[in-house]
Amino acid sequence: MSGEEAPTQQLQPEQEKKPDEPPPAAPEPPLESEGSPAAAAEEKELPCRALVLTGYGGYDKVKMQVKALSPSQLKAGEVLLRVKACGLNFAELLGRQGLYELLPAPPVTMGMEGCGVIEACGEDVKDRKVGDRVITLARSGMWQEVVIVPADRTFLMPEQMSFEEGAALSVNYLTAYMMLFEMANLRPGKSVLIHMAAGGVGVAVTQLCRTVQDVTVFGTASASKHETISQGGVTHPIDYRTKDYVEEIRKISPKGVDIVLDPLGGSDTQKGFSLLKPLGSLIVFGAANCVTGQKKNLLAMAKTWYHQLSLSALKLMQVNKAVGGFHLGYIPDEELISRTMVMLLELYKQGKIKPRIDSCYHFEEVTDAMKRMHERQNIGKVILLPEAKKKEEEKPKSDPEPVESEEKTGAAVSEQKEEVAEEVQAEKD
Repeated sequence: MSGEEAPTQQLQPEQEKKPDEPPPAAPEPPLESEGSPAAAAEEKELPCRALVLTGYGGYDKVKMQVKALSPSQLKAGEVLLRVKACGLNFAELLGRQGLYELLPAPPVTMGMEGCGVIEACGEDVKDRKVGDRVITLARSGMWQEVVIVPADRTFLMPEQMSFEEGAALSVNYLTAYMMLFEMANLRPGKSVLIHMAAGGVGVAVTQLCRTVQDVTVFGTASASKHETISQGGVTHPIDYRTKDYVEEIRKISPKGVDIVLDPLGGSDTQKGFSLLKPLGSLIVFGAANCVTGQKKNLLAMAKTWYHQLSLSALKLMQVNKAVGGFHLGYIPDEELISRTMVMLLELYKQGKIKPRIDSCYHFEEVTDAMKRMHERQNIGKVILLPEAKKKEEEKPKSDPEPVESEEKTGAAVSEQKEEVAEEVQAEKD
């Protein structure tokens, strides 16, 4: 379970093997299309950069590899997508450590969401065409330049939406919307506590709360992020590093809050439950407290598990509170996913929500991207770009230029000295 969960929309098993099971280093051979020569299929091979989890552990376990994908693999009802941007989620940090149960075993291409341009359509694809800009999501396999996905699991992007925004929308906003409206039944006048308020889900929750009248949002984040999240709609930002957020909330709202969204787990779940008003709801959707370093920390996991909230149904009856768990990856209702995505895209068109992009990293920089999220430096979504990072052509030219300018400067100074000397000599004469 993670602070930003994986979506339930996924490739079928036979499709997963293509993006999810690349060889350790060499490009995987494409499957031959039925009724076509292997040579013809090879001519159509597309070189494909992908980020592959080669084993569980630190940042170095995610490596960029080049694979081969053939359009001949395209089946009826599928589209070939040139991916322009991918989203990085906290679940990938867990997956790298072997803590995300829905991610297939290594080697596996990571990535749960992305967007791009359709380059080819299989038979029976009626609602999509080559050139369409679409968003898609899966349990894994999206951190790749080219992917094959079912057409009915793609969503047309609004014209004004950038690829970076498209890659930031699905997982975070689906998670936020379903927790707030499907589970917690957010209504006008209610109050919400969201931890990690500057993260992707935190920003999504805050924006969606603003679509409902008179909702008070308490958000925990480090002090350096308070101004930004306040501008985004957090009513009361709280520095969890220097203050007890339970005490701070009680000072402002002695009765507590109506909804607590908890991506942390452990003792924070207990604190969240204690903050609930009668008839309030606690939604647990992650266990970020388990992640304390690059690699799996068994002590942190044990501590989180030991302090996890434990209740009986009788206790819930006595306190009139509700506790729920949310995991997007375990929602089997694809119609619900699609319907919610359509609503979110409509909210985007209306200007009511807009993904906040924290930073963009090319595939070569995936370590830096993961570090930024792991160290909780981001405010909003961290994006990965499949396109190769362009070499800075100006840098080689920058070395001779200063030398040349220094020579020109030296020459100018010499000329000025000569002119001054001549003027002085003229005055003496």
